[in-house]
Amino acid sequence: MEAFNYQFTALRGIQAGREYYLAMCPLKLIPKIFLFDEEEIPAELRAQRVLNKARVPEIARYLVANPKDYVFSALTVSVDGDIVFQPFSDKSNERNAGMLSVPMTARFLVNDGQHRRAGIEEALKQNHDLGDESIAVVFFLDSGLARSQQVFADLNKHAIRPTRSIGILYDRRNVFAQLALSLLDTVPIFRGLTETEKTTISNRSTKLFTLSAVYQATQALLQKGKNDAVTKADYQLATDYWTKLSERIPEWQLAIKRKAGTADLRSQYVHVHGVTLHALGSVGAALIATYPDSWPQKLAPLEQIDWRRANLQLWGGRAMQHGKMSKAAQSVTLTANAIKLALGLSLNVEEMALERLIEQTPRTRGTP
Repeated sequence: MEAFNYQFTALRGIQAGREYYLAMCPLKLIPKIFLFDEEEIPAELRAQRVLNKARVPEIARYLVANPKDYVFSALTVSVDGDIVFQPFSDKSNERNAGMLSVPMTARFLVNDGQHRRAGIEEALKQNHDLGDESIAVVFFLDSGLARSQQVFADLNKHAIRPTRSIGILYDRRNVFAQLALSLLDTVPIFRGLTETEKTTISNRSTKLFTLSAVYQATQALLQKGKNDAVTKADYQLATDYWTKLSERIPEWQLAIKRKAGTADLRSQYVHVHGVTLHALGSVGAALIATYPDSWPQKLAPLEQIDWRRANLQLWGGRAMQHGKMSKAAQSVTLTANAIKLALGLSLNVEEMALERLIEQTPRTRGTP
């Protein structure tokens, strides 16, 4: 009957009194034997979330682009069938290693990793050589649909997505992430004042900006996406812009010299928050495009801007909404508009339309 079974070399373990198995499975078998519920089935009758098809091409691209340097965590699969585990030895220290036989008629259900499974299927269409590589699979015995749903809930209950900042910090393949990290060393206002792990800054923190904010603002400055090429000229321009800009904001200079507390600056000024940093990146792109040779001198009017959060006439409804700093895309644009107008830069059609809207709203919109 062996011909009618899938055979996996596996390790046996015990969780909650139930046996489970860890095996290595060739990638070429993943699309054939591991299925997830059809989208049309109502959620209460499924044991998995609906597949987000937008994620699949990205996973496939990652696998195809890094055939010698990719990492996939294990799939978790429930099996409904009469499986048999045959130890390689009866010795106490070896009886948990053996051969796992699973009937081809068994029902497999992916509890965790359905997007990886779909990404592998797509990647194999582009590179058949990947099929002989393997991925770890954790098998749980399925005692019915209710158990499979609970497995999914338990696996995801304590999962915490890493912060965007730490994702940038550790991403060696993202060339733009590497650019952002370099700015933390080359730009005085970012050096020692950037939070590299969290995406929010506590009141007691000694930091002014987050790495994710620096990353996003620099993307706006250079008008590039994370997959675009980054040149030495881009590195130099980003370093020059943020350095020259910091020279025009008095409070930033106090922060660089450690003559002002970061908590006080964040509580009193808008220019040390992500929304304004992003806006300053957008302003920089427009300024450099308009004055490619003389843009550093054109930054001088920034010294005269009243950056205080108490200045609701300027920042209410822009960087601030209802008394709080806002990260919304419209807030970024409206904040950039105010800075552009202070620098004498023109606004495009969409920006002018937003200005007309804010002119119709009382500027006390920034109050609680």
